Amino acid sequence: MKAAVLATSLVMLLGFGNSVAAHDDHHHHEWRRWWGDERKEEFRDGPCEVKIESKRGEYKREVKCKDGIGARWRGEWKEKFRDGRCRVKQEAKRDEFKEEVKCDD
Repeated sequence: MKAAVLATSLVMLLGFGNSVAAHDDHHHHEWRRWWGDERKEEFRDGPCEVKIESKRGEYKREVKCKDGIGARWRGEWKEKFRDGRCRVKQEAKRDEFKEEVKCDD
């Protein structure tokens, strides 16, 4: 009886570990694909207009919310920083948010 419970537990643990590894591998594949293609999108997110442009090593996002209604940020600020191999610029105003990411190859 104990051997059957132990064997079942071992099979469940190994199966769970493989599913996590598969998900992680899929996540990295999506990341490469996202930065690897050229894309332009325009859509609405609630009351806000969103524009996204990407190409190899670059990503730009602009969100405009009329009169600041629906904005997910608060205040006005500018920020520049590095995220790994990428340089990130962010600028927020009451009704507009811009983000630009450029990555080194």
